[in-house]
Amino acid sequence: MSDLAVGFTPWPSELAARYREAGYWRGETLGELLRTWAASHRDALAVVDGELRLSYAELDKRVDERAAGLVALGIGAGDRLVLQLPNTAELVVLTFALARIGAVPVMALPAHRRTEIEHLAALSEAVGYVVADSFQGFDHRTLAAEIVELVPGIEHVLVDGDPGPFTALGSVTAPAAAETPFVDPAGIAVLLISGGTTGKPKLIPRTHDDYALNARASAEVCALTADDRYLVALPAAHNFPLACPGILGVLGVGGTVVMCPAPSPDVALPLIERERITVTALVPPLARLWAEAAPYAGADLSSLRLLQVGGAKLDAALARRIPDALGAQVQQVFGMAEGLLNYTRLDDPAEIVEISQGRPLCADDEIRVVDPDGNDVEVGELLTRGPYTLQGYYRVPEYNATAFTPDGWYRSGDVVRVLPSGHLVVEGRVKDVINRGGENVSAGELEEYLLVHPAVAAAAVVGLPDETLGEIVCAVVVPGPDGPPKLKALKAFLGEQGLARFKHPDRLVIVDELPLTAVGKISKRDVVERLST
Repeated sequence: MSDLAVGFTPWPSELAARYREAGYWRGETLGELLRTWAASHRDALAVVDGELRLSYAELDKRVDERAAGLVALGIGAGDRLVLQLPNTAELVVLTFALARIGAVPVMALPAHRRTEIEHLAALSEAVGYVVADSFQGFDHRTLAAEIVELVPGIEHVLVDGDPGPFTALGSVTAPAAAETPFVDPAGIAVLLISGGTTGKPKLIPRTHDDYALNARASAEVCALTADDRYLVALPAAHNFPLACPGILGVLGVGGTVVMCPAPSPDVALPLIERERITVTALVPPLARLWAEAAPYAGADLSSLRLLQVGGAKLDAALARRIPDALGAQVQQVFGMAEGLLNYTRLDDPAEIVEISQGRPLCADDEIRVVDPDGNDVEVGELLTRGPYTLQGYYRVPEYNATAFTPDGWYRSGDVVRVLPSGHLVVEGRVKDVINRGGENVSAGELEEYLLVHPAVAAAAVVGLPDETLGEIVCAVVVPGPDGPPKLKALKAFLGEQGLARFKHPDRLVIVDELPLTAVGKISKRDVVERLST
């Protein structure tokens, strides 16, 4: 057993056999799949990144050469590399190259900083860290230098662009190997990042078998064809634009993937016109911005047929508004990087699309709605298991003991109700997580950092409703003896601690004391009620 397999929880043998027999798992790796797609769509346009345009054959060749270059560095099967890249063709190339040699990308976000990257690199026992030279004014080489000092296992820092003191990613290339090593399709293909429910982010192991199903079945639900052109507007390391159906699903049908450097309307809408985009995916705050900007943007959006909206609940009024504003059909998507995906279908009536977050992707997605005692109820926590839903987070057995039931159901933390049609309506969260514009912020993690500040004696972090972001992060603080902190000072302090900016509080409330439950814990419910009055 490789060290990669240690800490990975496989599906029970009887379920695995059932999924293979049903044709969900086809024994194909992501690296092999790209080879198959390139053979079928050789001269078709696969990836667009600015002026760079790669055919399927060219993409496959780049992947082979990058894979050979990685092997020449000593990177091989089972090795983990933290990838922190913006939306570029290189992210696509590197993901497939690692798959081809049996190495595993850890999909970090460009917004992550020292705290998150150090944790992810240490938890995954990564041997490499891949970054852009700089992105949106932030020099990732400076961060890389810190990470190398903090995580001794990092042997390779590869930089897309000016490498500074490190290795240029563009130089990591070699003639394609005559043969590629055997890669187990039941093994881990990618480690995704959890939204963080308690403490630091968890790693989500997705196998070649299950992730191929994730993308393939999603492409079928979205009726993707080789004529589709998909805009990667959200950060490509997210599960949504990566495989729901995203990059993998579009390439699987011979379509074209267009990398978008930023999701703002002034960047994305002209790109839709230029590249004749047909499908893209957004979180609700961005969908609102696009809908507001479209009438004034002057861009021809007539090619756009489908706008997926997920990451947070889409309100019915905005769902009704989007088709007129953007000329595209709306598809609500509710899912999790851990697995289960729900989609409204393209032939669903408008009233279902407006009020629900979709129904499960495939027939073997099992769901239960339960109360805190595990009894089936009409409105309660969503439990799930299925052919692409994980059986355990990576290398956190103590957390898995509470995140999963003894018989393998994943506790999603989402409160839902199920309509007679089978569609789910999301009613809230059980877990202490704030969904800020589609990014999950762990209240517990932020509280830990706030309590380190000398001016904070006690703290509670809660989410408050916000028309633009859905929820904002509010820090409710009892000050220390030297007086209350200022919001700007707290944000600066959190930045110095290396915490990603999207996790910083949007609002600071100073109180004399925090309400407590009967057992002496902070009552978040009472905190929110007091803020609402």
